[in-house]
Amino acid sequence: MTNAGEEPDRALHVCPGWLQVLAWGGAVAVCLPLEGQRLKLSLESGVGPVLWLTDWNIDTTLPLILLLFAPLCRLMRGRWRGPAGRMATWLARGFTSAQGATRTRRIDVIAWGLSGVVGMTSLGVSAWVASRPVTPPADGPAFGSLPPAYHDEYSYLFQARTFLAGRTWYPSHAEIPELFQQMHVLNEGRMASRYFPATGLWIAPFLAADQPHIGHWIAGALTAVFIFWSARELAGNNAGFLAGSLTALSPGMGIFSNLLLAHHPTLLGLSAFLFCFLRMMRTRSRRAALCSGIALAFAMLARPMTAAGFGLPFGLWLFWWLLRGDRDQPTVGLRNRIPLVVTLAIPLAIALVGLFFLNRSITGDGLTTPYERYLDLHTPRHVYGFNNVVRGEQRLGPHVIEKYDRWAENLTPALAARNVRNRFVASLRWTLGIVPITASLIVLAGRFTSLSLRARLTLLTIVSLHLAHVPYWYDGILHWHYVFETGPILAIAVALATGLLVSTWMQEQRRALAVWWLSLLAAIAVMNLVDCEPLWSTSRVSTAVNNTGFSRRRYAEFRRLIEQRVPEGPALILIEHDPYDRHIDYVTNEPTLHGNVLFGRYRSGTTDLDRVLRTFSNRTCYLFHAASGRIEELAAH
Repeated sequence: MTNAGEEPDRALHVCPGWLQVLAWGGAVAVCLPLEGQRLKLSLESGVGPVLWLTDWNIDTTLPLILLLFAPLCRLMRGRWRGPAGRMATWLARGFTSAQGATRTRRIDVIAWGLSGVVGMTSLGVSAWVASRPVTPPADGPAFGSLPPAYHDEYSYLFQARTFLAGRTWYPSHAEIPELFQQMHVLNEGRMASRYFPATGLWIAPFLAADQPHIGHWIAGALTAVFIFWSARELAGNNAGFLAGSLTALSPGMGIFSNLLLAHHPTLLGLSAFLFCFLRMMRTRSRRAALCSGIALAFAMLARPMTAAGFGLPFGLWLFWWLLRGDRDQPTVGLRNRIPLVVTLAIPLAIALVGLFFLNRSITGDGLTTPYERYLDLHTPRHVYGFNNVVRGEQRLGPHVIEKYDRWAENLTPALAARNVRNRFVASLRWTLGIVPITASLIVLAGRFTSLSLRARLTLLTIVSLHLAHVPYWYDGILHWHYVFETGPILAIAVALATGLLVSTWMQEQRRALAVWWLSLLAAIAVMNLVDCEPLWSTSRVSTAVNNTGFSRRRYAEFRRLIEQRVPEGPALILIEHDPYDRHIDYVTNEPTLHGNVLFGRYRSGTTDLDRVLRTFSNRTCYLFHAASGRIEELAAH
């Protein structure tokens, strides 16, 4: 680690030949099983190897083809001349030295320009994903034009509307509160989202402008910008630009920027924390400490477990530094270190106090979060930790959502190991691709001890985030969302490995390898976003759009049905949900329960229709059978 005011950490050292071969071999080993199977099937089909050249596997086919060019590129040594030489030099030059992250009055215009490009790229990818058609058919509705897909999104919208009204909760319905039991919303006298408040606070101003998704687009763009500045702190402008660009072009980032979940607000807080903390380590600035504390506090108020897992390596270092100080600055005593730590801790303490009062207003107990109360009442089998189903079944009560609660699997060591594998592979896949990130991680693992302290702490967040979610039974949306926040750190890992490799190749006069590697990254980034028949029929983005779009279309079709079948005027739609579909739930209302059309939960054998009709005599009442799609008007007997 450097002292205040010095050049940033230089994580770019020589990558020995054996490590390059190991990384290349590891990448090839990832591809061979799948591609060997594809080749075998093509030969058995009678068509021959031509079939292997069509309908590529998006994870392995193109990467394997490009990997086979690496030995040829390695043989091409010497100085290139003409346009090719100038292009190679332009692509690789900045990776050979760290750049301008020093404390200086001079503004790095290039850095600000590059960060602007990164942010605009992220916004463009988010808009691109929103514009993608949900197929089939080929001219299906645009992904961004459809309503949300997940229960959680409707709960966050409920939370944002509550905050916009200047409240933390709304009263439950006075006579039949169970009729309006919404997924992930407490309804025990006080109606409030179960989730932590930062996401609703972030969505609220954009929802007020009737553009809630724009807030997540902006959060994604700011995240990419902070990742640029974080990687720049570690290895200069080129590393920053590559890490920021890979974050902006990440197919997973593009998808989640169009989902009203907690991940983008959390990631905004964590990426800002990362940049400010890295800067604080270099400069010992109290301003940077305060900003890092504010950013981590915001992330904590969105996803506390994720914020804790992400911050753990930095917290351990900070504790060690508080006790031991700097080896290269022995004169900096404990009295000088304590104010810096206190400055960082103050925003976290304020956030915890605020959360205490929010909890008390909703649950009546400042130490019991709405999340915990909802879990205890409605989904005890979903509890964190091993043997969750066994433990949850000992606490079953009358308010358990049986259909949804039984979705949980009992977490055993075998299931936990499978989840870790699924999450890790998915994080590589949805960040950039399995092959380039595998190769990058092998390179960094081989040179880990030669990396700067700040780089090592940054990379260790990947490990700590995975470890924090080992004791949970579900691997996540796209097998990924619990460790979603590792994506930008993996982008930084690719940038650091790229700097290490390019620096070595430039010294060895192997510019062809530098161009080859950057071309590999660019090709895979494009393949993630764009369909290209007949080579690959569906890009990574199209796959996610179609999968998530299925639920979105179901909600859109339900809304159209209600608009067509329910005349204008106050109405109540009772929903008899499909017992075999636990993930589509149409009971979503305004927190006030004053909407022109209300949606209630019908439970066969439990809901008293005569009582409902008497209570809502001022509304026309209907019963919707989700399994058949049939809707009927109800009349008093």
